[in-house]
Amino acid sequence: MESISRISSMLEAARDLTLEAAQSAGAARSLNPRPSRDLPFVQVKRLLDSRNDREILEGLRTVISMMYRSKPCLPYFSSIVKNVASPNIEIKKLVYIYLLHYAESEPDLALLSINTIQKSLTDQNPQVRAMALRVMSGIRVPVISQIVSLAIKRGCGDMSPYVRKAAALAIPKCYRLDPNTMPQLLDYLTTLLGDKQYYVAGSAVTAFLEICPERVDLIHPHYRGLVRKLVDMDEWSQLATLRLMSIYARKCLPRRTKKLRKSKTKGFYEDEASEEEGSTGEEVQLLDPDLELFLKACRPLLHSRNSAVIVSVARCFLDLGDGDYIDSAIGPLVALLRSPQDIQQVALYNIVDVCLARPERFVRYANHFLVHASDSFDVVRLKFEVWTLIYPHCEPHIRDMILCELEHFTRALNSETVQESVRAIGRCAQSDSNASARCLKLLLDQVSSLNGNLAAESLTVIRHLIQQEPRAHIKTVIRLAKNLDTTPNPEARATIIWLVGEFAGMDDDNNIAPDVLRILAKGFAGESEPAKLQIVLLAAKVYLHYLNRIGEQAPPSPRPSSPPQIPASRIDPDEPINPFGSPSRSPSGEPHQTLPEVPEFDHPIPKLWNYILLLARYDTSYDLRDRTRTYRALLANPSSTQLASLLLLAPKPVPHAPSPSENRKGLPLGSTSLVLGTKVGVGSGLELPEWVQEGDEPDASLRDEAGVGRDGGGGGRPAGEALDTAVRVEKEREKGKGKMVEKSLEDWLGEEVKKGASEAETETETEEESEYEEITESEDDGEEHDEEHDASSSSSSSHKSSNKALLNEM
Repeated sequence: MESISRISSMLEAARDLTLEAAQSAGAARSLNPRPSRDLPFVQVKRLLDSRNDREILEGLRTVISMMYRSKPCLPYFSSIVKNVASPNIEIKKLVYIYLLHYAESEPDLALLSINTIQKSLTDQNPQVRAMALRVMSGIRVPVISQIVSLAIKRGCGDMSPYVRKAAALAIPKCYRLDPNTMPQLLDYLTTLLGDKQYYVAGSAVTAFLEICPERVDLIHPHYRGLVRKLVDMDEWSQLATLRLMSIYARKCLPRRTKKLRKSKTKGFYEDEASEEEGSTGEEVQLLDPDLELFLKACRPLLHSRNSAVIVSVARCFLDLGDGDYIDSAIGPLVALLRSPQDIQQVALYNIVDVCLARPERFVRYANHFLVHASDSFDVVRLKFEVWTLIYPHCEPHIRDMILCELEHFTRALNSETVQESVRAIGRCAQSDSNASARCLKLLLDQVSSLNGNLAAESLTVIRHLIQQEPRAHIKTVIRLAKNLDTTPNPEARATIIWLVGEFAGMDDDNNIAPDVLRILAKGFAGESEPAKLQIVLLAAKVYLHYLNRIGEQAPPSPRPSSPPQIPASRIDPDEPINPFGSPSRSPSGEPHQTLPEVPEFDHPIPKLWNYILLLARYDTSYDLRDRTRTYRALLANPSSTQLASLLLLAPKPVPHAPSPSENRKGLPLGSTSLVLGTKVGVGSGLELPEWVQEGDEPDASLRDEAGVGRDGGGGGRPAGEALDTAVRVEKEREKGKGKMVEKSLEDWLGEEVKKGASEAETETETEEESEYEEITESEDDGEEHDEEHDASSSSSSSHKSSNKALLNEM
C-alpha cells in the first residue's frame, strides 16, 4: 500500500509540474508569438463562429495579425461583428480594433453593431464604457454623427474620469464626422475644460486646440484652474496646454513696460551740487499677475523627462517672460545634449536660437559644447556656432580653450569639419579685434595646404580680416602674393589677385601690383576663368592708378584718346617694372639710364595693359570678353578717369560674416521650420499673435469665477499636495477617535506655545486691573501713612468693589 500511495503522489507531482510548464509555455507564446503560416479561411471561420471563448480569441488574434500584415481580412467581417456582444473584455477589444479598421469599408454591416456598442455605454466596467465611446466615435460613418454626439454627452457626465477623458478625445472625431455639431460640442467642451481631474482637462485642451483655437472666451473661467493642473498633466496634455496658454496670454494679457528712474542724492558736503532725479530711459517689462502665475507654473516642467516639454517651456519663456525666466531655461536646454544623437541635434538648433538672443548666459556652459568623436557633422557645426556666439563674452582662458579646439579641428580628416572650423575662427576674429592677430596666424598656416578647398576658405576669411584694417596688413598681402606660385586652387588664386589689386595704389616701396601683373601675364592662357577675370581687373586698376598719378604730376595737356597699340614683342617680361617712372636698377645694382622725359607709350604699365587686352580679346569666355570691353571703354580717355575711379577704386564696405543661423531668427522654437531653416507649412498654428494693446484686453474679473479649479480633488492644486492633505486629515481623524494617542514633539511644542499665550493674556489682564486700582486709590485717598497700611488696604478693597458694581450697572 505504501508503494501505491508513493506512486500516486509522484504522479500528482508530475501532473502539477506538467500543468505549470504548459501554463508558462502558453504565456510565453502569447507574449512572444512566433510567425507561423496563415490558417485556412475555413478554419479561421470555424474558430470565429465557435461558442468557446478560447477558440474565438485564437481566431481573432489570427485575423488581427493578418490585418497588420496587410492581408485581406474583410471576408471575416460578419463573423467578427457578431462577437461584439461577448461579455469577455479581451474579445471586445479585438472586435473593436477590427471595427475601427474596416468600418468605413463596410458601413452597412458596421451600423448593425451600433446598438450593441450603445449598450456597452451603460456597462458597469468604466473601461468597457470608455472603449465603446472610443469605438463609436472612431467609426467614420456620417449617419451616426448625432448618435456619437449623444454618446459624448453621456460620457461628459460619467462618474469615471477615464470615460470623461475618452469623451474629450472623441469631440474632434465627431467634429470631423459632421461639422454641424459644433454648437453641441462647444457645450461639452466647456464642461470638460472645468473638470476636476487634470487628465480630463488636458484632453479637453487638446480637443479645444483642434476644433476652435480662436475661441479664447471659453478659457476665461478655466484659466487659473488649467494653470494649476499643468504640472500634473501627461506630456501630451502639457504640450497642448502650454500652446493654448501662450496664445491666451498674447490675446488677453497686455505687455506693460516701465521706465526706470535713477535718483541721485545730495553730496556729503554742503558745497557739493545736488543732482535731481531723472529717467535713465531703460525700460523693464512688468508681468501681469495671471501671466506670472502661468510662468511660475511652467518652471517645474523644466525637470520633465520629455525633451519636447522642456523646449516648449523655453519657447513660452522666450515669447512671454522676461530675462530671468529665459535664463532659468538655459540649463535644462543644455542638459538635453546628453540625449541621443537625433534629440541632441534638434536641441542644438533650439540652443543656438536662444543663444542668438542671450549669448552671455551660455558662457558658463562652454565646456558642454566640446566636440566628441561620435558627433555627426551637423552637431559639430552647431557646437562651433555656439562657441563663436559666446566667444566675445568669455573670459581669456575660455577664449584660449575655444581657439585651441578650433585650431585642432583644422587638421581633422573630414574636409567639411576643417572648412567649418576655419569659418568659426574667422567669426571669432571678427567679433574680437584683440584675437584677430592670432586668428590670422592660424589661417595663414592653412594657405599652403594641399587641400584646395581649405586654402580657398582660409583666404576668404583672411580677406575679410584684411578689409577691416587694410593699412595694418600690407605685409600680409605681400606674403600672400608670394604664395601664388604654390596655390593651385582657382578660387584661392582669384582671392589673392583681388587683394593685390586692392593695394595697387600704395606707395612705391610696397606696391607689388605691377610686378604681380607682369608675372601673371606670362601664364594668362593657362589660368582658370575666375583667375583671368581678376587678372583683367588687376590690370585695369594698375593702369588707372598710373593715369591718376601722371595726371597729378604733369600739367594738363592734350592726350591721345587711347594709348597706342604697342606690339607685345616690345614688352620685356623679365624686367622689373617701376610703376611711376622712377629709375629702376639693373641686376648688377646700377641704375638704368633713363631720360628725364619718357614718352607715355614707352612705360611698361601701358604696354601691360594693352597686352592683357589683346590676350582677353581672343579668349573663349564670353564673360571675360564682355568685361574686358567694359574696362577698355572706361579707360579709353586717359584725361577723364573720374567715372573709372568711381567704379573701380570705390571704397569697399567692411564685410561682416553673420552667424549661419541668423536667417532662422523669428522662427518658432521647437518647430520643424527652425530645424530646416525655412518656413514650412501654411497656417500651422505655431505663430503667436501680437500682444493685445493695453486697454483692449478683457476684464480680469472674467478669470475670477468661484468654484472652478479650487477643489481638493486635483483641480485647485497639484495631486501630490491634495494627497498630503488627505493623509493629514485622516491622521487627525484617527487621533480624535483613539483614546490613547501618542503625541509627537511638534504636538507638545504646539501645546506649550498655546499655554504660554494663555498665561501671557492672564498676566495682561492682571496688570490692567492693578493699574485701574491704583488710579481709583489716588482719586479717593491722596495721602496715606505707613502706620495705617492695614486700614487703607481694607478701604481700597471696598472702593474697588463699589467701582466694579458701578461698572456692571453701566
